Amino acid sequence: MFRPALWLSTTALVLPAAAFAQSSTPAPATDGYHSEAPPEIIVTAPYQRNQADILSGTSVLSGEALTRELRPTIGETLARQPGVSATSFGPNASRPVLRGLQGERVRVLTDGIGSFDVSNTSVDHAVAINPLTADRIEVLRGPSALLFGSSAIGGVVNVIDSRIPRRVPDEPVHVDAIATYGSAANERSGSAAVDVPVTDKIVFHLDGTYGKTDDLDTGGYILSRPLRAQAAASADAGTRELADLRGKLPNSQSEMWEVAGGAAVVTDTGNLGFSVSHLDNRYGVPIRYSLDGGEAEQVTLHVQQTRADMRAEVDTGGGLLEKIRLRAGFADYRHDEIEDTGAIGTSFFNQGLEARLELVQAARGGWRGAVGGQMFIRDLNIVGDEKFLPKSETQQFGLFTLQSFDMGAFRAEAGGRYEYTVARAAADDLLGNDNIRRSFDSFSGSLGGSVGLAEHLRFGINGSHTERAPSAEELFANGPHAGTQAFEVGNAGFAKEISDGIEATLKGSGDGYSFGLSAYHNWFRNFIYENPTGTVRDDLPVFQYSQADARLWGFEAEASARVAKFGETAINVDGLADYTRATIVDRGPAPRIPPLRVLGGIEAQGRMVQVRGEVEHVTRQNRVADLETTTPAYTMVNASVSLKPFGKGSNTSLMLSANNIFDVEARRHASFLKDYAPLAGRDIRVTARLAL
Repeated sequence: MFRPALWLSTTALVLPAAAFAQSSTPAPATDGYHSEAPPEIIVTAPYQRNQADILSGTSVLSGEALTRELRPTIGETLARQPGVSATSFGPNASRPVLRGLQGERVRVLTDGIGSFDVSNTSVDHAVAINPLTADRIEVLRGPSALLFGSSAIGGVVNVIDSRIPRRVPDEPVHVDAIATYGSAANERSGSAAVDVPVTDKIVFHLDGTYGKTDDLDTGGYILSRPLRAQAAASADAGTRELADLRGKLPNSQSEMWEVAGGAAVVTDTGNLGFSVSHLDNRYGVPIRYSLDGGEAEQVTLHVQQTRADMRAEVDTGGGLLEKIRLRAGFADYRHDEIEDTGAIGTSFFNQGLEARLELVQAARGGWRGAVGGQMFIRDLNIVGDEKFLPKSETQQFGLFTLQSFDMGAFRAEAGGRYEYTVARAAADDLLGNDNIRRSFDSFSGSLGGSVGLAEHLRFGINGSHTERAPSAEELFANGPHAGTQAFEVGNAGFAKEISDGIEATLKGSGDGYSFGLSAYHNWFRNFIYENPTGTVRDDLPVFQYSQADARLWGFEAEASARVAKFGETAINVDGLADYTRATIVDRGPAPRIPPLRVLGGIEAQGRMVQVRGEVEHVTRQNRVADLETTTPAYTMVNASVSLKPFGKGSNTSLMLSANNIFDVEARRHASFLKDYAPLAGRDIRVTARLAL
């Protein structure tokens, strides 16, 4: 057992005290109190890099775009970014899907540290990260994400907030607030943050969030067409009524609140800060109706998490190292699955600790680099009727490096990571009377380069080798899992999952335009996936985790251009497209892979007003795995108007947006629940953001 409070207080002492002996404070950012790097700069790395220099797909969501896309879940907030879909397990539990990969292959971080929840164990478990507190969200897809763990083979989502302040405000009190109303779920939410400087080097932070929704109003029938036909043909009168169910999505309501406090010491050569937060989230899980006349479960989840975080950074002044950074966090998490009788059926208890140390090398001509170490410990215990996993502990320890070389027209990059993982399962009635221990040594690396074909135009190619240790869920599962409506069976004898990949990128920008194109191909050995066996246990279909070779390839493209300018108003057009194709060798299509998607928009950007319209078309997915149903195509039309009363440089804004204007019925193929829970119908949203 570890002692997180003692560990966090001790690790703070590893950084030189001289970093906090300076008397001056860095000047605030010109665009407001919060540090806001421009969109072309990626800060999710040991050192800041330009998007054009990263040899894989990246996205940044900030400013007006973040305000427009903001939703109660991180998955829905990011769902219109290139290469990103969402698990969409109803409106309250939606995790990002990157390049068709989800769960254990995507890391969701807050300021570089994991979310310490159990969203990776089941799609009905919400991510314990509050999008309303985000200043900026960065998405890294492909091998550039491997610095954050072998489980990031699909990519990394990093939510950057200001709970641990990075600078001292000029004003006596700095206030940020946001309030939103959404008509589709009668959504009412608000968040406010206050930063108060108590000296010229010390700042306190406090923030709070509250949100509440009713059942989601969808754009059509609740059940998909195949299930409606099955329901209509039933001999049971109650089941036949389900064929006509439409509109409101039953049991999709939610209520959440969160509070957090932090403090930091900030000087011109370093900073040290801490924060503590508590999240309380109660939400309904949409009903997976039984079509054979049986009872359907109506479950409410009550999530509670308390976490503590620290961040420290020292500017060493050059020499061998430029900076030393330490980031650490601990969380105590619990959620109860409450039945419609009010009784608690199953409880999940999770304690997590993660720490990350980065040593950023001083630049040597065109050579930059960093080395670091990372540790992660998780204790998970499930208690109750639907316990599908024994008490387990996972420990991971990693060493990593990133080295980049700028030789003018040609640039090269190399990265490597070694990771040691230990997974333990306690003896119980799921696995027998013996404790089980598995350990894995994983080696991952990437090597690539880019060449300037012309000014502001670069072509890059990158090769990668990735090894991932199986998760505790993949190794030790052996029980009924209500979230996926399956009896899940793991395999304690699994080998490492291995992937060799190649990715090519073409990126360009200039006066009034930018574009990016990524194409990738991955060859997997020992790819882990859930395979239906055709048998039934506890009235649930049995899904056995299996390993096989697999192939995954696809592309992402995005572009924007200024097509006209009238005084201070610019007219821009933009578009994106993405596609992923995944195949289990000798078996067929991999499950829950999103189909081709295209999105185009036009936007008028003025000094005080922005007007945008966009059309998103997702094609039919008829390339399906065993027991999957096809997913129809859909087209959504969205529009928004944003007013900045204090001018373009201000963070104060008022936005009116209309999403899914024509109220179409839409379902995401990546969702386990797509046949029972469509996406939101017409949603009129009003969002006010204030910065003082």
